[in-house]
Amino acid sequence: MTALLASLLHDDALPFAVLHRRGAPEVDVLVGDVVDVERLADIPLEGSTVLALVPFRQVRERGFDAHDDEAPLRCLVVRERELVPLAEALALLPAEPVAIEAAGFDIPDATYGATVRQVIEEEIGRGEGANFVIRRDFVSSTRAAPGEAVLSWMRALLEHEQGAYWTFAIRTPGLAAAGATPERHVSVDDGTARMNPISGTFRHGATAPTGEALLEFLADVKESEELFMVVDEEMKMMSAVCPDGGRILGPYLKQMSRLTHTEYVLEGRTDLDVREVLRLTMFAPTVTGSPMGNACAVIARHETAPRGYYSGVLALFEPGASPGAEGYSLDAPILIRTAYLDDAGRVTVPVGATLVRHSTPEGEVAETHAKAAGVLMAIGAVERPAAAPAPVLYEEPGVAEALASRNDRLAAFWLRPQSPPAPSELTGLSAIVVDHEDQFTTMLAHQLRHLGLDARVVHWDAVPEGASADLVVFGPGPGDPRRLQDPRMATLHRRLGERLDAGLPTLAVCLSHQVLAMREGLEIEPLLAPRQGVRLEVDVFGERPAIGFYNTFAARVEPGPDAAAGTRTRHGLEVSADAATGVVHALRGPKVASVQGHLESVLSSDGLATLERLVRHAVA
Repeated sequence: MTALLASLLHDDALPFAVLHRRGAPEVDVLVGDVVDVERLADIPLEGSTVLALVPFRQVRERGFDAHDDEAPLRCLVVRERELVPLAEALALLPAEPVAIEAAGFDIPDATYGATVRQVIEEEIGRGEGANFVIRRDFVSSTRAAPGEAVLSWMRALLEHEQGAYWTFAIRTPGLAAAGATPERHVSVDDGTARMNPISGTFRHGATAPTGEALLEFLADVKESEELFMVVDEEMKMMSAVCPDGGRILGPYLKQMSRLTHTEYVLEGRTDLDVREVLRLTMFAPTVTGSPMGNACAVIARHETAPRGYYSGVLALFEPGASPGAEGYSLDAPILIRTAYLDDAGRVTVPVGATLVRHSTPEGEVAETHAKAAGVLMAIGAVERPAAAPAPVLYEEPGVAEALASRNDRLAAFWLRPQSPPAPSELTGLSAIVVDHEDQFTTMLAHQLRHLGLDARVVHWDAVPEGASADLVVFGPGPGDPRRLQDPRMATLHRRLGERLDAGLPTLAVCLSHQVLAMREGLEIEPLLAPRQGVRLEVDVFGERPAIGFYNTFAARVEPGPDAAAGTRTRHGLEVSADAATGVVHALRGPKVASVQGHLESVLSSDGLATLERLVRHAVA
């Protein structure tokens, strides 16, 4: 049947969506009524299929910053649906290219490069986070009708852009879009939640890509760190929506027409309403940064215009056998590699680059050009050069082995099915994990539960006075621990001091470890190079575990082979420090222990064992 799809070509007022999902033999044609709602919880799951366009501004539902452009949370409530074989759909979709006027990026390369440098120096360099995504827009215009334009663009994307998770065209009043997004953000099907972090970009260039060039890319430290950081960030989200945490599957290659990405799949079980799953996972760190709250603040500081729908999601809610909202499934790809067209004829293609400590302005400028290229060629904004046929890169010699070797550096705890904890003296102890604006606390709490503790996460400004938990874990967070004018830092200093003065079991992690070190009279200094997403083997009281680090500041003692042993803190805590640099990795004393690294990180191969050792010390 093709009647519904054919009707779209002759009616430029009917709201519609045409979707092709990866591997499907047909396209899905949806027609319905447009309903704009305020909150994700208001999406009408009342028995109909619903397709929702979720703008970036919706992240304010999580209390995060965002420029407000009043882009609506738009729902297409489906009343007619048609599946059309892919070949028949291609034959029906407009083949004539849409004329595009002269175009270019709204922010020149030099200006964007300067912003990249500023973010690396002023945000990552000062401890505000591990990685941030800063966007710019390719802008143009067309005289074509919106429906005709996006259907023509979809045909071109289907023909020329391989490997997309979804290829789609949408028309609603005042907003039309077509795209080929490579990345599922989150899906829920029969209680199984999945996320799909993708990062690292191998650009194919003018000639066919080779296995040798790909192996060089896979060995690049910046590219692997970029991927591991977004895996960590999305595992935080999985731990928030899945009571038993998440499991990491992969890594995999996602080969597209002009780019190849590296990716993982994260999987776990959830019983939450699918709208709440979407709310708790707004939005992907691959298009925002980490930690999420600070990433949104950095975006608000350095992007001068609102994001619209870029980095939001296109969410398909489909009813199942069970009645009510609890029977719905969710499939929500990220809105990237997408061209938007408004009623005035303005065409916008937003793209962003992921900035990490190793980034260069030149490299990130080139990345935005490469990411935009596939969509721009499809819509006719730039010339489509002849592309040499590319081999299946995963099948090239050594590629599968190089990919698999990445997991050698990751924590087995997150790679394998997690067995129930064995009973021990930790079983049943209560623990509060204090969140200082970094959701690593959700992963910490999950690991504590695995050790047998009854752990819950509490925001830093909601910790009850005189908390009576058997253990309080003061968690990580961004920023400079010396900034006592910051209410979050001042509260952390006060709460930690009160707990220690009371002689109650305490564990401090990362930022909180630095605050404990300050209380003990140790100096806190910026590191010469931030450790963001870095895995190191360090001394922790006679053992050398491999731990993931996300810190810009560190406590220091005088370097030397006996530096730690010779250091006396204000309250007599034992110090574990690097002999060469004097950087303090851990502290411990009666009823207290601390660690600079993130034991819960996927980078911490020995994290769980080290966490158990420090917890046992604190509660002994």
